Amino acid sequence: MALSREAIVEQLQKIAGPEQVITDEQVLKENSHDRYRKLQSVFGIYALPLPAAVVKLTDVEQVSAVLKFLNENKINCVPRTGGSATEGGLETIVENSVVLDGSGMNRIIKIDADNMLATAQCGVNLEVLENQLRAQGFTTGHSPQSKPLAQMGGLVATRSIGQFSTLYGAIEDMVVGLEAVFPNGQITRIKNVPRRACGPDIRHVIIGNEGALCYITEVTVKMFTYQPENNLFFGYALDNMKTGFAILREIMVTGFRPSIARLYDAEDGAQHGFDQFAEGKCLLIFMTEGPKGISRATGEGIEEIVARYDECRKVNTQIIENWFNHLNWDPSKVQAERDFMRKNLNLGFTTEVSGNWSCINTIYENTIKRIREEFPHAEDLTMLGGHSSHSYQTGTNMYFVYDYNVVNCAMEEELEKYHVPLNAMIVEETLKAGGSMVHHHGIGKYRTPWTKEEHGSAYYILKALKDVFDPNGIMNTGTIYPLK
Repeated sequence: MALSREAIVEQLQKIAGPEQVITDEQVLKENSHDRYRKLQSVFGIYALPLPAAVVKLTDVEQVSAVLKFLNENKINCVPRTGGSATEGGLETIVENSVVLDGSGMNRIIKIDADNMLATAQCGVNLEVLENQLRAQGFTTGHSPQSKPLAQMGGLVATRSIGQFSTLYGAIEDMVVGLEAVFPNGQITRIKNVPRRACGPDIRHVIIGNEGALCYITEVTVKMFTYQPENNLFFGYALDNMKTGFAILREIMVTGFRPSIARLYDAEDGAQHGFDQFAEGKCLLIFMTEGPKGISRATGEGIEEIVARYDECRKVNTQIIENWFNHLNWDPSKVQAERDFMRKNLNLGFTTEVSGNWSCINTIYENTIKRIREEFPHAEDLTMLGGHSSHSYQTGTNMYFVYDYNVVNCAMEEELEKYHVPLNAMIVEETLKAGGSMVHHHGIGKYRTPWTKEEHGSAYYILKALKDVFDPNGIMNTGTIYPLK
């Protein structure tokens, strides 16, 4: 027989201690969702089932004991650290779920300059770790916009990427070793070695699992030397995105690796303030870094390639450097966004996808065209555009951005009227063209209708992981894996 809400709390208090089990109603409300429900949170609307409790975890043994109890009693849990997720992966959609908050596990365990490794608990804030490393002449190379808020466990769980990925790679390229706990209480550690050929790379069972398979408690990532004095900036206005994609491809295929390689369409560029010098055109932005010779050679290579395209015009790089210095969220920006939404009932969302070079422009053009022609509330859109910000030898991503006024509907209906159908159109056009429906934010709970289509016959592998590691289905129900 299922345990009552009261019994769940009582047992958790025995396992973790009364002071670690939070049942305050406001805390439960704030832990029932993530940044997917922006407008509702601004107005204090909490439509999802409130969790039975939030457990403030303190160490890996406690995580093991709590998970074992939840598993034995088939109680759904939602792993959480910094709470900066944007795709609904932190929503508590099951009655009497338990939120497992690892933000208190915030110790930087070791900075190993000899082996260029940094080891941290899951609740270590990325900006805190980065600042400590930079003070010693190092960097993680990882810089998502959420850096001031995001924590190490969540970054790895969502397979995140940073703004300097074209040089340093994404989180899966940085992670060396891990510690995680599975629902049966099994504590698992993957050791820190540069590479091994000992079967499949089991790190990837854990990286990107979004709390649907296990709970990440500790992460070891690579370190790089930090040499900001060698940063160089480049910017070019151009007529169309197709040319921009061609330039990005040529730079990557030729072998150059700038840390930033971004292509904005006119609408998205204007929103970032670039229209003052791009004059209504698309914009290419580059930054090179590393040892002086490498940074300079990369910059020279970029300039040589761009010079072959007559439509490209150099822009003021000081403005780009100023933009670079204010990339990330901070508490004042987050609060300003909330104040703007409250006052104007206007909000913005993003849907990021990826594709090979042969299809990425098709994805961009067909998606924008479809939304403008078929979205039934197109008149409420105040901005529709996008940018590419993470490029590879074989392709790049496309980050669609859309803002809209909430008109003639209750705030509770905003998601279904606007965000859900817009997100669906982007995903559908991407899959139709042969791309991937998610580039780096994770599937969460709102792209699961397309999980099977995304993976095709390989869904067999993904489903088998869930069947073996979480047979009772207690880990973050509705995330990654579509509900029946």
